[in-house]
Amino acid sequence: MEKLFGLLDKYLIPFMTTLSEQRHLRAVRDGIISTIPLIIVGSFFLILAFPPVPSLAAAVKPYAGQILIPFRLTMGLMALYACHSIGYYLARSYKLDGVSGGVLAMAAFVLTSVPVDYPDKGQALLLENLGGGSMFVAIIMAVFAVEVLRFAKSKKITIRMPEGVPDSVAKSFEALIPAAIIIPAVWIIRDFLGFDIHHFVLQLFQPLVLAGNTLAGILVPILIITLLWATGIHGDSVVGSVARPVWLVLLDQNIAAAAAGQPIPNMAPEPFFQWFVWIGGSGATLGLVLIMLFSKAPYLKSMSRATLLPGICNINEPVIFGVPVMLNPLLFVPFVVSPVLIALLTYFAMDIGLVGKPYILVPWTLPAPIGAYLATGGDWRAIVLVLVNIAITAIIYYPFLKAYERKLIREGAAGDLEEEMQ
Repeated sequence: MEKLFGLLDKYLIPFMTTLSEQRHLRAVRDGIISTIPLIIVGSFFLILAFPPVPSLAAAVKPYAGQILIPFRLTMGLMALYACHSIGYYLARSYKLDGVSGGVLAMAAFVLTSVPVDYPDKGQALLLENLGGGSMFVAIIMAVFAVEVLRFAKSKKITIRMPEGVPDSVAKSFEALIPAAIIIPAVWIIRDFLGFDIHHFVLQLFQPLVLAGNTLAGILVPILIITLLWATGIHGDSVVGSVARPVWLVLLDQNIAAAAAGQPIPNMAPEPFFQWFVWIGGSGATLGLVLIMLFSKAPYLKSMSRATLLPGICNINEPVIFGVPVMLNPLLFVPFVVSPVLIALLTYFAMDIGLVGKPYILVPWTLPAPIGAYLATGGDWRAIVLVLVNIAITAIIYYPFLKAYERKLIREGAAGDLEEEMQ
């Protein structure tokens, strides 16, 4: 086991640490995370429009279109909001004006869509080009806009205002020349040359989206996240920087299908991992905390009491660093194996229709059974599956915890004997 930790420390951790600190990926991660409040609130309007109780659903049906307006203007504009935030954070990472970076990014993204003409109502932009399905276009446009801003600033191709001019005004004029580059460039490519950026990017990233919805696309992130956590690296932050855009595209497709009353197509948006795999946090450690309540080792028993409430709310840093699970050869195997096994069970349960697929993003600090119930639009079978998964993880952790418990008891007895001899 020590050899394995050595290999991880030598090969995996340096690469993943560098990846997590890469400024563009960090900006993408922070920018997308900033949209989560809008996604969560918007998702609840989808539940209100299509409640899981048949009698209530019939009563609400005449008002469904009106109820869905907040949903369409939050989830339906997800990529637009994310693009602004990505531009903001990326500009800040270069020590540029974040507001200018966000505005230029958003302008570049909007310009990739051609307005549709309506004879009696003027022009309108299609929401389908501004939602989660266009997340990759939003990322590309944000990076493009901020890099132009950075280039202009580094080459001093900016308009400088005299001293005494308010800072906000001066910064807006600094962004004038970059805007004069970005806007015509995107317009020429999209409108003058007729190059459909959305279609091209969608086709380019389609294999990645399809792969993310496969069994391999589910298991690989789980393995990487648990391996990183086991060595003390925040695996969710590292993997999420790369995987979250794919998860959001899958989630957006599921939400669109639910709003249209169609079958849910994708199995593995982020709620799949949050509610059915990371039960109690990465490594599915709620099962571990529950069996620790009955431990004969005083330290483990006291840790279980301290970590039970955070574990129920899917916060498990106290477990990982306090038990500890990190760099602990006795708990490494169940920490990695447990999530893989319950992910397999969940995948096949959803694949054969025993449990509904998730399409709602709900607050991650909810207890897992409640979160799973809401994420699947009110499927009671999701609660049963979560409870089964918790039981499975507890069974897997049990023999390894007992071995660790015996080790702690022996060390405690040896310490007591040493004190008596002194």
